[in-house]
Amino acid sequence: MIDNDSILISIKKLLNIDPIDTAFDSDLVMLINSEFMTLLQIGIGPEAGYSISGPDDQWLDFSSNQRLIEAVRTFIYLRVRMIFDPPASSVVADAINNRIAELEWRLNHQAEGDAETT
Repeated sequence: MIDNDSILISIKKLLNIDPIDTAFDSDLVMLINSEFMTLLQIGIGPEAGYSISGPDDQWLDFSSNQRLIEAVRTFIYLRVRMIFDPPASSVVADAINNRIAELEWRLNHQAEGDAETT
């Protein structure tokens, strides 16, 4: 279950960056915000879009749908990882890219389903 945790800090932890190390924060914020724009384009998130500015921005600020947040968290982490710290192995990179494509399809499908019910 997700709690009201920091988007930036959780992505840093997934990337094995110490949460108190701020050396890469501006780079990560930029990459995370790019992925929020991608999500907006496929219909996920607030209509006006969403962006973060630092460690105070929380996952529940983006959405209160906990199941959606888990997929969004994974999607953003994998996309950021492929730019910020891509794997050396092409097999691992292919596996990550396949997972990204599946998550993007599922999130898009979720967005289309939500649009039909409103």
